[in-house]
Amino acid sequence: MQSPHFGQVITAMVTPFDSRGEVSYAVAESLADYLISHGSDSIVICGTTGESPTLSWEEEYQLFQVVKNVVGSHGKVIAGTGSNSTKEAILATEKAAALGVDGSLQVVPYYNRPPQDGLYAHFHSIASAVPQLPIMLYNIPSRTGQNLLPETVAKLASIENIVAIKEASGSLEQAAEIYRLSGGLLDIYAGDDALTLPMLSVGGVGVVSVASHLVGTQIKQMICSFLAGNIEEAATINARYLQLFKILFCTTNPIPVKAALNLQGWDVGGVRLPLIALSQPLQRNLERVLQEML
Repeated sequence: MQSPHFGQVITAMVTPFDSRGEVSYAVAESLADYLISHGSDSIVICGTTGESPTLSWEEEYQLFQVVKNVVGSHGKVIAGTGSNSTKEAILATEKAAALGVDGSLQVVPYYNRPPQDGLYAHFHSIASAVPQLPIMLYNIPSRTGQNLLPETVAKLASIENIVAIKEASGSLEQAAEIYRLSGGLLDIYAGDDALTLPMLSVGGVGVVSVASHLVGTQIKQMICSFLAGNIEEAATINARYLQLFKILFCTTNPIPVKAALNLQGWDVGGVRLPLIALSQPLQRNLERVLQEML
């Protein structure tokens, strides 16, 4: 089987903020460097976990540049340049490509809920505008209000620079159907840490992970063990960190993972409104799990 375009473990990186709520580019550089040396093959910048809805485009472009500069050739940087406006997504993707990123994450347009033909036209237009840049589709119906169906994904898979999908519908059946219909043309990534292992069994190649901020090396080992046929070892690793995978989604992402990183000594700051800090009861639960897992 051909190696996945973006590797096996992709971290959807948080956006660090300072005490004033401004982007801390220095911490972003340090964190990105750490992630690439601790299991991550690629990093998504300004995705859901990166709080893209509350970042300005200027902040995003600067993040793309500083993270790519520090990662260099050691890993790939995937820029979150999706939008519910096709025109805006094209402009942002063109600018990101000019900054030298290695790929683009394109989320299903949110709020306007286009039909499947509209989704196809949206992604086709973006891919055509930046044919040199590999694109990862991002299907997350719980946030966008629309499901990118396997039949539409299969049509998009025939476009040369659409190379992957982050499948976060939560449905293993849908992931299996994407694999069946796309004929292996598309790298399928789990969009949920807890589903990484089962997704591998239906054709997935890896995960776009939140937990890899904390256990990236272990997640990489789990995937490698599974692919090497050591299913028991993979299952053991998955079971060991399952509670961590779950607690990191005890409330809206990235609230818990930012709290976890701060507890681990990373000065990533808080979250921007309308997100709010982790509640005290959930904070205590998180501290307990971290003490047990790490």
